[in-house]
Amino acid sequence: MQNNQIKPIVITVVIGVILAVVILSAGNKPTVSDSKEEKPATAASPAKSLPGNNPQAIPDKGPKGGKLFTKDGLGVEITIFEKDAPPRFRIYLYENGKPVPPDSARITLTLSRLGTPAELFRLSPENDYLVSEQIVVEPHSFDMLIQASRNGKNTDWHYSQVEGRIEMDNETLQSVGIVLHTAGPATIRPELKLPGEIIFNEHTIVRVVPRLSGLVTAVERHHGQQVKKGEILAILESPVLADLRSQYMIAKKRLGLAHTTFDREKQLWEEKITAKQDFLAAQEASSEAEISLDLAATRLRALGVPPESGYSERNLARYEIRAPVSGLITEKAIVLGETLKEDANIYTIADISTVWAAITVYPKNLGDVRVGQKVVIKAAASNIEGEGTISYITTLMGGQTRTATIRVELDNKDEKWRPGMFVNAALTVAEMEVPVAVSTDAIQIMRDSPVVFGRYDNYFEIRPLELGRSDGKMVEVIKGLPAGNRYAAGNSFAIKAELGKADASHGH
Repeated sequence: MQNNQIKPIVITVVIGVILAVVILSAGNKPTVSDSKEEKPATAASPAKSLPGNNPQAIPDKGPKGGKLFTKDGLGVEITIFEKDAPPRFRIYLYENGKPVPPDSARITLTLSRLGTPAELFRLSPENDYLVSEQIVVEPHSFDMLIQASRNGKNTDWHYSQVEGRIEMDNETLQSVGIVLHTAGPATIRPELKLPGEIIFNEHTIVRVVPRLSGLVTAVERHHGQQVKKGEILAILESPVLADLRSQYMIAKKRLGLAHTTFDREKQLWEEKITAKQDFLAAQEASSEAEISLDLAATRLRALGVPPESGYSERNLARYEIRAPVSGLITEKAIVLGETLKEDANIYTIADISTVWAAITVYPKNLGDVRVGQKVVIKAAASNIEGEGTISYITTLMGGQTRTATIRVELDNKDEKWRPGMFVNAALTVAEMEVPVAVSTDAIQIMRDSPVVFGRYDNYFEIRPLELGRSDGKMVEVIKGLPAGNRYAAGNSFAIKAELGKADASHGH
């Protein structure tokens, strides 16, 4: 056969061999699919891959709906089961496509995540699968190294998936205005916030009674008005007062007469004109007149009536009721023309230069409050703010509310606090040092859980957190973000929005 005839035959054979290899390779190449128990695989992680003997695997869909890795007859199917339970790996084993017991091979899983050391998952047989002892924490974004040992033969696969991650270089980060902080130790000053109401200072409330019966002839001050100490509130015509003033005037005139008689008798006795007993009798009468006048004056003063003022001889019954203190008239029970008894409550005056904030304390918070503790009071409907100290804690719980009340005294000389205002009280409970904390403005809610966005090279990735105590500025991180990790603080909502655009939500 000539050479020009052999060449086409050789070329045809070579092409056939190449096609056979390609077809066989394509037949062994699996595809990616979803499962109710398993998240779908996403684009390969840009993080540094784990070392392995094989290149990164692209798994088939297994009989259990998981990701199936096969080689040399051995099959390893991996699922993340999380139906009504915390997410854990479940691994099913196959030999030549048929299930085999979970203890027929030794399987090791190693996960590598952004910003954390590699984690070796411990597996134990359960029913017809192996189950991981550890929970697969969110996000399910990792590089996975699967190592299998069966019948003295070792096999491994490397697989990566991404979730809740976006790429954002430093220039974009600055243009968006995202601020980075580093998680670490912090001093938490937790605040206890409680509701309350401004009330009158009971120690400065005065009830005004006439102390004399009489007819109301004038009402000078009314409910809601401010009064100064000594201002006239009302005027009465009191027969009792007229009688007392008459007694005072008579005693005063008798004292004048007694003094005149005493002075004359004293002079006559000194000149040896009258007997000594006449002088002594005049002296005794003068003393008795002084006592009578003092008694009449004392009766008037006891009623708050100055003996020498507030009346004329033509109107001895005029009784001026005056404010005993400066303050606000909160109650008034007097009208023109009525006849009052001496013990009638006609006015209530409250000195509002100081007021109380009555704060409701729930039983669980009683151990956090104490007398002398500083409290910041803020009006619920305005920007009014003040500071005071706890002066009293009720010893009895409310019968219906089952709550206690604390009183905080507030300075009110500028009258900014008005009784009846609803307020909120903030108390610093105690300072405490925590090993890891983040700023509260970094917290976002995703998948109904609090998260922050960790910064790793040019990538942000969600980090679900278990949070502890907070003071409104910093919040303790119990689990989810190690100390030293950087995270997005200011404008972190922009990352949340970008994740939404990238369709990086939970993919179960």
